[in-house]
Amino acid sequence: MILVTASTGQLGTAVVNNLLERIPASQIAVLARDAQKAQAFADKGISVRIGDYKNYDSLVAAFNGVEKVLLISSNDFDDRFGQHKNAIDAAKAAGVKQVAYTSIEIKDAHNSATEIISKDHALTADYLKASGLGYVLLNNSLYADVVPMFLGEKVFETGVFFPAGEGKVAYATREDMALAAAIVLTAEGHNNKEYAIACEQGYSFADVAAYLSEISGKEVAYVSPDEDTYKAVLTEAGVPDMFVWMLSVFAKAIKAHEFETGKADLEALIGRKPVTLKEYLTQVYSK
Repeated sequence: MILVTASTGQLGTAVVNNLLERIPASQIAVLARDAQKAQAFADKGISVRIGDYKNYDSLVAAFNGVEKVLLISSNDFDDRFGQHKNAIDAAKAAGVKQVAYTSIEIKDAHNSATEIISKDHALTADYLKASGLGYVLLNNSLYADVVPMFLGEKVFETGVFFPAGEGKVAYATREDMALAAAIVLTAEGHNNKEYAIACEQGYSFADVAAYLSEISGKEVAYVSPDEDTYKAVLTEAGVPDMFVWMLSVFAKAIKAHEFETGKADLEALIGRKPVTLKEYLTQVYSK
């Protein structure tokens, strides 16, 4: 039995769909906080377990009879490491054999401009390795899917305005990352391994602007402002403080070349060329 946490989120749903192509629904379980949101899984014959990262006892019950758990990192920053620790401890108590964790592909997660975002990943990875459980670290690069969020809704009018300098990221699509996770969970030989879920090629925001120019047929400029100017523009536009902070720290880390690790295991895992950033942006902006 393989259980996927955060199953009703975008990554979790994509992983489950990929698992269904590889193993029977009877061998899949999902963790959800709301049974109604997981009804589509139940309709397919998947076991729906109700639990919450903040409720240890609910996790122990949910993990009962499960051999492998895919622990998808929480999007709740209220003691995120504590939530992950609960899940790892519960997995151990329930007799789970292996936990695969969606971490981050970055040079030094303990000391990153992304602050607590990467730090939580680093603490979780360290704790999982020391837990005595079998583990797999799926160190995800940034989603290609987040690039439109970095660009804003009016990118073709305003240009690319993002303080990332000349830094590059080996973006991969959420769908390709989900496929890699499903393959790792259903195949042998991955226990106690660590993978860079990233493409071979890194892309700068100058590259992004060039792709958008090609897609739209008009010049899309790239401007990399200083951090304070960027924050001021976003705040004036009414962007919530939490998003201003998040966008700014990711930009700062990209500018510092933190995502340029030189590691890329995605193609080898999925057995084909991953979707490129240009292909993804063409899909999004040619609609």
